[in-house]
Amino acid sequence: MLSNIGTWMNDVASGWLMTSLSPSPLMVALVQAATSAPVFLFALTAGALADLVNRRRLLIIVTAAMSVTALILTALVMGKQINPWLLLVFTFLSGAGAAFVAPAWQAIVPQLVPRPHLSSAIALNGVGVNISRAIGPALAGAIIAAFGIGWPYLINAISFLFVIAALLWWKPPPEEESDLPAERFWSALRAGLRYAKASRALRSTLIRATAFFLFASAFWALLPLVARQELQGGPELYGIILGAVGVGAVAGAFFLPRLAKKFSPDELVALGTVGTALVLVVLAVVKRADAAIAASLLAGACWITVLSRLNISAQMALPDWVRARGLSIYITVFFGGMTLGSVIWGQVASHLDISTAQLGAAAGILIAGALAWRFKLLRGEGIDHSPSAYWPQPVVASDVALDRGPVMVTVEYLIEQADRGAFMAAMRELKASRKRHGAYAWGLFEDVAQPGRMVEYFIEDSWVAHLRHHQRITALDSEIQGRARAFHTGEKEPLVTHWLAPEAHRTTMTVSPVVGDPGMQ
Repeated sequence: MLSNIGTWMNDVASGWLMTSLSPSPLMVALVQAATSAPVFLFALTAGALADLVNRRRLLIIVTAAMSVTALILTALVMGKQINPWLLLVFTFLSGAGAAFVAPAWQAIVPQLVPRPHLSSAIALNGVGVNISRAIGPALAGAIIAAFGIGWPYLINAISFLFVIAALLWWKPPPEEESDLPAERFWSALRAGLRYAKASRALRSTLIRATAFFLFASAFWALLPLVARQELQGGPELYGIILGAVGVGAVAGAFFLPRLAKKFSPDELVALGTVGTALVLVVLAVVKRADAAIAASLLAGACWITVLSRLNISAQMALPDWVRARGLSIYITVFFGGMTLGSVIWGQVASHLDISTAQLGAAAGILIAGALAWRFKLLRGEGIDHSPSAYWPQPVVASDVALDRGPVMVTVEYLIEQADRGAFMAAMRELKASRKRHGAYAWGLFEDVAQPGRMVEYFIEDSWVAHLRHHQRITALDSEIQGRARAFHTGEKEPLVTHWLAPEAHRTTMTVSPVVGDPGMQ
């Protein structure tokens, strides 16, 4: 929270400094874009990295680099060597640091609290962020007015030391040892993207996030211009308005547990969406400071409501092995929407006016929210991603090189004709499960000579990828597979066979096919 106070002071100073260096609406909006664009560009890389290396060490190194960057910016601003484009460059560098911190930071949350408290922990984290949002901007406005524009940057540089100290103090729980080699970077990145594509729960969260952030970005991107040009205020007013956002968010966070008992996550996001549209309309129509402050209180409550529900849904959709990568995709969508929206609404304000841009964003957020309604969010209890020992290791005729591949697994079922429709529905769920764990091809075929004899196949990159699939099976995957197997009518378990692509230098295949015991996959 102490570090976030410094970050908000930095952001307020940058937005206000740009209104002095270049009062163009587009340039002011580009400050927001330069903050969020690097997260959009680098979050996927950062997510894969956070799942492969020691997260604590990664956080310490990147946070130290962000502190040094803030110190250099402090020297440039205090030495009056800053210009609009240089400010955007350093804002971009700061955003790049945030990009490499964000997935790892969010991924360690489940290590800090037991799973039943995860929803509350995410909300509490939002409270901390928004307490700092309430304090930081107001403090920045007062410090800028009293001491000058460079001091918020210096305070931000020092505030990063609190994060480093906390990380050095924290002792994470030991991670489970694996007898398999660590994933390679590009393989890990590809596995994360495959999981997100095949996960209906995560995909729905991403769609809902896009529908909100693309239009809610207008509030943040145009707020410095509202304070300076529309309301003819100074840095104090801008700090008070942003502080009101933080106060509203904190108040909203404390009411959220009660609201969550009465409303579903989808209904809470809808309420936050309608409230954000109302805020944009008030800012566009009512040109008064007290109205802007009141609207900002509502904006903060709506922001924390939507953000916490989306974040909880994303966290609940992900097992531990792919958590940072999945969250990095969510963060990419978040900041991608904020970046693109900031540029769009900055352009609209430049060519038309600020009020028109705000009204357009208000209409857009309502329409997008209505269109995205059918994509449902996960509730607090989420999905059971606890590890399952459902799949024992496959039996092989001889040693198999870990990098050999691709690997094809076939599973043979005998199905009654009366169960055909229900079996096909169960197999669609099983298909998604296979693909979440790395299968890049899947199919189901029926024997023309024996109706009801079905063969499922799925293909993975390599033998080591398939062994990782064994280790990553969760209770949810076991349940899905159990529902599909319940339709099998044979005397034994479905026959499972593992196949490897022949090696070019061999004339005969000694390992493929590799047949496991019944039930092994």
